[in-house]
Amino acid sequence: MSARDLVLLADDEPLSREFLQEALQSFGCEVHAVADGQEAIAAMARTSYDFVVTDLRMPHADGMAVLAASKHAEPERPVVLVTAHGTMHTAVQAMRHGADDILEKPIVLEELEVLLSRVRDRRRLLRENTFLRAETVGGELVVASRPMQSVVDLVQRVAKSRATVLIHGESGTGKERVAALVHKASDRASRPFVKLNCAAIPEALLESELFGHEAGAFTGAARRREGRFELADTGTLFLDEVGEMSAAMQSKLLRVLQEGEFERVGGNRTLRVDVRIVAASNRDLQAEVVAGRFRADLLYRLNVVPVVIPPLRSRPEDIMPLARHFARQGLAFDASAEAVLRECDWPGNVRELQNVVQRLGLMCEGDLITGEQVRRWLAPSPVVSAERTVVLMPPDPLASLVGRTLAEVEHELVKRTLSHCGGNRTRTAELLGIGVRTLFNRLQEPSTLLARATRT
Repeated sequence: MSARDLVLLADDEPLSREFLQEALQSFGCEVHAVADGQEAIAAMARTSYDFVVTDLRMPHADGMAVLAASKHAEPERPVVLVTAHGTMHTAVQAMRHGADDILEKPIVLEELEVLLSRVRDRRRLLRENTFLRAETVGGELVVASRPMQSVVDLVQRVAKSRATVLIHGESGTGKERVAALVHKASDRASRPFVKLNCAAIPEALLESELFGHEAGAFTGAARRREGRFELADTGTLFLDEVGEMSAAMQSKLLRVLQEGEFERVGGNRTLRVDVRIVAASNRDLQAEVVAGRFRADLLYRLNVVPVVIPPLRSRPEDIMPLARHFARQGLAFDASAEAVLRECDWPGNVRELQNVVQRLGLMCEGDLITGEQVRRWLAPSPVVSAERTVVLMPPDPLASLVGRTLAEVEHELVKRTLSHCGGNRTRTAELLGIGVRTLFNRLQEPSTLLARATRT
């Protein structure tokens, strides 16, 4: 992805078009200028632009037609209308049809700069919201094997009911993705999808996390806080590793499932919620019941629809589709790499495969992965003999960097991380631990970095 915004400019007046093109270029945009609306609509069919700037009155197709075509193709792409006839009526109509801003002729450079800043901020927020929603609800579930297709078919059948779903599977098999699919396929898809890993919360805090607390309920409770049940009201609550709950918490959860009501910690007001529960565990909960560690009546309540996710080793057809899904843009696997990936037992399941593929994308040079490279970057595995234990370790990952300047290494890391994130600069900056502006400067000025390193 280019570090400069790619802008489509449509204006039938040559002088106005040239002025706007030069002005946009001076503010860091790459501009494709066309002379009428029909050309603009045709250009959008061929190229994906970051945003569109279009004159309102043009021959063949006016600015409103360009606006409609842009929103139809990419609803979230910002569109700015330029007009010399800027009445309130025009502005209101344009905004109602989805325009993101209005620019009035004659163009004032300071106003254009402010408008560009607004458009860029709006686009950044939309991308961040899209990313955060995907992170919250869960990404797409990659399905190629018959066992996983059976899982998806079962989820589709039961998703629109109110039935509680209990997902069984080893760690890393994708239980959270299946839970997200239950939510997205249900009639609650537009409502909250709230997650809680019961194993990650200390026992003393779990009740507060689930049910919330009132101000002063315990030391440090300075104000009232809503729990996950309240946050998930009218939506779905995913309880991961539910088998880790203590007997006391199991009893409190059972009451909510039976009655649909609870009290906040330190409170005396009974609250009612409408929440669909999806739970998951990598434990055999039936065995836990026999051992006396899990309540039988709670298991009956949770296990209305059991969904079992098979481990990755029993569905090898999913390995390469998953690997390609996790690979950074442009990365490919040759036949030997595919063979090694398929032969691996993957004790950590899909999560382990994802980690290995991401490691390959970051550390291997070039865009074609070989079997030798896959073997080199698989996680260290102990080989045990009767005489001694030998730990096989991959080569020093920094060896190939020795002899290169710090600026070269930094620039290469930035480029590869950006590619790994699919061009998402916000996510790239988060992974690198820098600000988006700093990332932009790194992408814009690699030669400056190299020159500085040379002088040093």
